[in-house]
Amino acid sequence: MKQGRQSILLVQLTSAPVGADALVPALQTDDSYSIENSISDVETKFGRMLAYGTNSETFDITMRGQKGDAGQKAILDAIKNKVQLKIWEVDTEPNAESTYDSLFAYAIVESFERSNPADDSQEVSATIQVIGESQEGTFTTLPEELINFAKYGFELPGQTTGEFGSEDNPTGYVPTETP
Repeated sequence: MKQGRQSILLVQLTSAPVGADALVPALQTDDSYSIENSISDVETKFGRMLAYGTNSETFDITMRGQKGDAGQKAILDAIKNKVQLKIWEVDTEPNAESTYDSLFAYAIVESFERSNPADDSQEVSATIQVIGESQEGTFTTLPEELINFAKYGFELPGQTTGEFGSEDNPTGYVPTETP
């Protein structure tokens, strides 16, 4: 059974230079992808006639607010500046071919919202509409930090500083190789 934490969204402004890395919006708590069709429904003298219309695809993402996060800022910048955003939904568990399934799309940010409840941390959410049709593909490799996000391996005394998940060690990721 696939776990929700085995999928992560990556984003990149279309103005990013060739060769630039995608950004991981920080502290993702939930994301969804949906595809819908606007069906043509016409009543004729001989009965109802149904036909497929155009598809629309949407990504929704929810995150905890992280001050200074480049991924969250890219989503906000896209809607503020009315520019396109590239988005990838990536499985962090390898498939049978040892690659990572992904869905890619050019998109427009429809909405961006920050919620600041008094009794909880800030929540950031966005709805991102796909331009045209998304494309399936694979990543041959993923950075170790994405695969092992919020996991840690063995470490020697003095190898890192800070608490697990702190600003000194934000992902909680520690390489399993010893120095």
